[in-house]
Amino acid sequence: MRQDKTLILVVDDDEAVRESLKFSLELEGVEVGLCQAGQELFSHPRLAAAKCLVLDFKMPDIDGIGVLQTLRERGITLPAILITGHATAALRQRAAEAGAIDVLQKPLLGTVLFDSIRQATRAS
Repeated sequence: MRQDKTLILVVDDDEAVRESLKFSLELEGVEVGLCQAGQELFSHPRLAAAKCLVLDFKMPDIDGIGVLQTLRERGITLPAILITGHATAALRQRAAEAGAIDVLQKPLLGTVLFDSIRQATRAS
């Protein structure tokens, strides 16, 4: 019997980052959907099937925290991990208040992202 792969949605405005995250996560055996902006995520056809979100903090249309707040307002509470180039204590606090389960600083070395996803999907 075939077991479906876990779907992770990655939202980042940088194509190189999106593609590299997709490649590394697929090596770990998960299915990855990509969005280049928060607005695109809101209408993603498989949003309801996702087990975890990976959101860039800085994006041109709406930042990662704004994406989380909008999702929460719509009753969507799936686990989310915020990635950023500069993880301050204030940003971590804001992200936690918006519902992020983790804030990871780029560059994402080793298995730090997958480990956080694994923990998030176990808890959900």
